[in-house]
Order: sequence, then C-alpha cells, then structure tokens
Amino acid sequence: MDLFRTKNIEQICSSTTSSGMTKNLNAIDLVFLGIGGILGTGIFVLTGIAAARYAGPAITISFIISGLICSFVGLAYAEFASLLPASGSAYAYAYSSMGEFIGFFTGWNLILAYTVTASAVAVGWSGYITGLFKAGGLELPLFLTATPTEGGFINLPAIGIVFLLAVLLVRGTKESVRLNFILVFIKLITVGIFIVLAAPNVNIENWQPFSPFGNAGIISGAAIVFFAFMGFDAIATSAEECKNPIHDLPIGIIASLSICTILYILIAALLTGIVPYNLLDNAEPVAYGLRFIGYNTGSAIVAVGALAGITTVLLVYLYGQSRVFFAMSRDGLFPASICKIHTRYHTPHRVTVLGSLCVALISGFVPLSYIVELANTGTLAVFFVTLIGVMVLRHTQPDLPRKFRCPWLAFIGPLGIFSCGYLMYSLSDITHFRFICWEIIGCVIYFSYSYRHSLLQSDQNPVRSR
Repeated sequence: MDLFRTKNIEQICSSTTSSGMTKNLNAIDLVFLGIGGILGTGIFVLTGIAAARYAGPAITISFIISGLICSFVGLAYAEFASLLPASGSAYAYAYSSMGEFIGFFTGWNLILAYTVTASAVAVGWSGYITGLFKAGGLELPLFLTATPTEGGFINLPAIGIVFLLAVLLVRGTKESVRLNFILVFIKLITVGIFIVLAAPNVNIENWQPFSPFGNAGIISGAAIVFFAFMGFDAIATSAEECKNPIHDLPIGIIASLSICTILYILIAALLTGIVPYNLLDNAEPVAYGLRFIGYNTGSAIVAVGALAGITTVLLVYLYGQSRVFFAMSRDGLFPASICKIHTRYHTPHRVTVLGSLCVALISGFVPLSYIVELANTGTLAVFFVTLIGVMVLRHTQPDLPRKFRCPWLAFIGPLGIFSCGYLMYSLSDITHFRFICWEIIGCVIYFSYSYRHSLLQSDQNPVRSR
C-alpha cells in the first residue's frame, strides 16, 4: 500500500480553478477574517480561566509563549500559502509534502480542532448572552442554558447561534465576511474601551505573586490558551475564494496574528492588574473586571462587544471547518456527495450544514471543561505537522517558485516542532486518551474508505454542482 503517495503542486492548484466557489476576498478581508477568528474567546473567556486555574498573573507569559510559537507556525503557513492557494490549509500542505496518509490525519485533526473549538466558543457565547439577560432582570431557566452534567437539559443558546451562523455561511462567503468586518470593528472598539478604563486602575499588588503555580503553570496556561490563536488557519482555508491568494494570504496570516498577539498580552496584563487572579474563574472575566473596579456601564458595553467578538470567532471556525471537509471530500477521502457546491450561493452547503450540526450537538450537550483541552490537542498536532512539512518541501522541492519564504527555517522549524510537541505533552492524560481514540477512528475511516476512494486511485473528479 502506497500510504505516502503525494499530489504535486500543479495538481492541487489546478483543482482549485473548477471548484465553483466565487473569488471575492482581498487582503483586507483576510486580515479581518484572521482577527475575527483569533481575537475573541482567548480574551473574553479563556484569559480569566487560565489565570485563575493555571498561571496567575503570569498568564501574560503564557500568551507570549503561545504567540511566539504561533508566529513560527504562521511563517510556515505563509510560505505554504504562497505555493498552494487551495482550500484545506494544513491538510493540503501535508498532502503535498509528506503524502496522503499524513495529509489525511492532518485534515482529520483540523476537523477535530475546528469542531471542538467552535463548540467551546458557542458555549462561551451562551454564557455571555445568559449573563446579559440576567443583568437586564431576566434569568433564563437553567434547563435551557446548561448541559445535563451541569444540572440542565440542553444549552439552547449555543445551538441557536451555531445554526444562525450556518445559514449565513450557506448564503455566501462575501456576506459572511461583511458581517465579520462589522463585528470585528465593534470588537476592537470594545477592547479599546477596556484598555482606556482599566489602565488607570491597575494595582501592581494584584501581580503578586506573579507566578503562583510556577513554571509548570505558565506552560499549562500556554497550552490552554493556545487554541485561541487557531483562527489564522481559517485564512489559509479561504484560498479558493481569494482574488490574489499568492500575494494576499501571507499578508492576512502575518498581519492578523501580529495584531492579535499584542492585544492578548496587553489585555491579560491589565485584567490581572485590576482583579486578583483567583477571582477571574468565570465565563465573562473582562466584563467582570470592569464591574470589579466600579464601571458597571462600561462592563455592559464590554459584554455586548464580547458577544460580537465571540460571534466572529464562531463564524470563522464554522467557515474553516467546512472548507477542510470540502477539500478532503473533493480529493475522494470523504464521500463526494457532501462537497457539492450550491448552484445559487456557490458555497459548499451540505458540508456546512453537516459540520454545524456536529458543533451544535457538542455545544448543546457537553460542558466546556470537557471541550477545551481536546481542541488544543488537535490544533497543536496540526501545527506540529505543518512545521515538519515546510522543512520537508524545502528539501525535496527546493526550486519551487516561493513568493514568500519562511526566514531562518533551520532555526524556527525545529524550535516550533519541539514547542508544539512539548505543549501537547503538558496536557492531561485523559486528553491524550481522547485524542488517541480520535486517531483510531480516523484509521478506521482511512483504511476502510479513504484509501480506496482517493482520487490518486482514480481520475474521476467528484466535485459536482447541485
């Protein structure tokens, strides 16, 4: 069995010309798409949880570590994006550099990361909307806002927002990007309001002790917040809907990642400076922080902005998930019927609905604490493989016309690989067990279906319009 057969660069690029999706995104759209996917849950939900449970005020160091590792990965992504303007991002990169078997599992782990992360974001959105209703004097019943293990029956707000955004994504990418642009603008204003209100109220005594859980806590905090940076992968998945992907994709990836890393570090420092870290273990730490220092109106404004921010993250993750499914289905690794393109909206509607249904079921019935670490494992595994892939392709095909080259790859590549591997190792044993179970399921699917139906076994193209 030829498990490591590869698609060459020309094959991958030529398959994008007949995808049926409309090319209407530019560099600005991609930067806002990246900010929409990165800047949200990490600030508005995870910062408080990671500070209270793992790192304390040293959560700023955790964000620096995660941001630095992601910058290594982002540079690798940018080089691949300049070579392979195709949906599927890391999946397509691994397929072309290390073969089908590695490519399949990269895509399989991308699906895990997007699905589980989107579910965690939907739960966070539900927490904020429930808090806003409560602040307005209307407390939603527990059985409609909590999972069975949390004393409820179903997290209905989480399910509702997932299906609402799924409808929007089916109706068109440009329309989704317009909404994302508006919500990102609101989110950035909200972050600015928090910075202006919080900065004069920082109490440096709240930063003592700075690292109450030690170095292990800082590393654990970095592993927990890591999935907040995953949004830049969605930029790469949009390649077939870009006007000039070879030029615009590297700009979108690097610019959005840089902007968001700076804001994460700043917000984490201010939040732990205005509130003792042990009080931040709640679903709305940023809004809580402003209430703690007496800005009730500012807190309400930030809560509304947080909803906008979390909505953009969920929108981007649902978008990225569907594009990875689409790319793998088009290559024959999943049934061809799920990657049909809608004749009116020119979007992969079936796979968008299927993926959104999975997210809705998880967010509606699984508590947040079970979701977060598994999302990080999938993300780290994908980034680990991507860094290896860019080094392999540099060695096997050094003469390819790269419009962007990852600088200092001999240093950045191994350091990024080691860092991702170490963060994966630092996660809990139960998370490792769940991840292994996911890989076993992937093995069953690959050997029972994907290997035999791969387009490298057949010249038939499965992509058809509805």
